[in-house]
Amino acid sequence: QLQASGGGLVQVGGSLKLSCAVTGLNFGPYTMGWFRQAPGKEREFVASRGRSSYYTNSVKGRFTASRENAKNTVYLAMNILKPEDTAVYYCAAKENRYSRQDWEYEYWGQGTLVTVSS
Repeated sequence: QLQASGGGLVQVGGSLKLSCAVTGLNFGPYTMGWFRQAPGKEREFVASRGRSSYYTNSVKGRFTASRENAKNTVYLAMNILKPEDTAVYYCAAKENRYSRQDWEYEYWGQGTLVTVSS
């Protein structure tokens, strides 16, 4: 129901834009979250986009979450990428209010790998 795409290999300072297409849900009321999991680390909150956008501190000013309700799609534009941004990025959906807790999200995409090389 959630299909993430757009990951790849990029150099430090570069940009990528991830997409997450949602099917089978009434997309509008859902808060869409982006999480990431780096090798050997726990999954962490990156951003969410409902009525408002929220970001973890390490990506503020560099990443922008947006959504097109008409296309049932959410995006994560990532700029000024750093090696520490290397991770598998997941999109997720939850009803109503935003949350930074992954366990509150009901639906998950399969993940897309972002590798930032120095």
